[in-house]
Amino acid sequence: MLDWSTTLFVVMMALAIDALGGDPDWLWRRAPHPVVLFGRFIGVLDRTLNRDTWSGSRRRFAGVAAVFLLVTLSASTGLLAERLLQQSLLGNAVLALVASTLIAQRSLYQHVARVRTAFADGGLAEGRRAVSMIVGRDPDQLDEAGVCRAAIESCAENFSDGVVAPVFWLALLGLPGLIAYKAINTADSMIGHLNPRYASFGWAAARLDDLVNLIPARLSGLLVAAVAPVAHGAIAIAFRVMWRDAGKHRSPNAGWPESAMAGALGVALAGPRRYGERIVNDNFLNAEARKEATPEDIRRALDLLIAACMLQAAAYAALVLVV
Repeated sequence: MLDWSTTLFVVMMALAIDALGGDPDWLWRRAPHPVVLFGRFIGVLDRTLNRDTWSGSRRRFAGVAAVFLLVTLSASTGLLAERLLQQSLLGNAVLALVASTLIAQRSLYQHVARVRTAFADGGLAEGRRAVSMIVGRDPDQLDEAGVCRAAIESCAENFSDGVVAPVFWLALLGLPGLIAYKAINTADSMIGHLNPRYASFGWAAARLDDLVNLIPARLSGLLVAAVAPVAHGAIAIAFRVMWRDAGKHRSPNAGWPESAMAGALGVALAGPRRYGERIVNDNFLNAEARKEATPEDIRRALDLLIAACMLQAAAYAALVLVV
């Protein structure tokens, strides 16, 4: 049975470790990051089970089996580690350290902040180069406003996927929940695509990722909207835009934090964009607001990120006191 008080203690420690230290580059230069290990295993499953000669239905079944294996193995690994370590204060500290490597508060801030810094150091060309590290769209097609919107959208979406969701599953199901979530999220990013190779095989990964992000995405939107005054926005407007526009996004989940961010900042986000040779005609979120986002808006988005992370930590701290 999950010990809620201990698990919430691990959550608070993990949040603090990540906020203060972030990803230790010196360690990941010497050892593979857990997400890299997930990726290697998913790659093996892809090469083994996703065969071009199979029918679509057979490839879909193989994709379901692959996701089942991935989730079972990742959750079992987390459960074993938890059972071995959750017996002492030192063991729980180690659990928190492991969990912190799968939470992205500090690294998300740093990646988005580099885009703003790049504008100051080298103008649009450097801004495009910096944003290409965090988004999939073609940076050479983006003007300054497009680069800024891309950075802000990445900040909002990854606050949900990289911060709120991992912490939610850690709090709810312990380390097994956190590791399983990150494995699912990694699988979606690798094989959850609507192209000839993955439309069938990646179906299960994409649908499961939508499911496990259903609640965290909405929580992330609420957190961003609640701290809107930090960016000189209005809570009521952020909530209204989120409620009205979240469903306009092509993702069932990303629209919640992105529309809340759009409302809090008073800018329009999403809209048409280019991914390589493919043009996606998405709706704008907060379409009536200005579309000319600036590097200053990136700074304001980063302020919202910090405030939302602090509000999330405060919420879990309150749960610790209750439990």
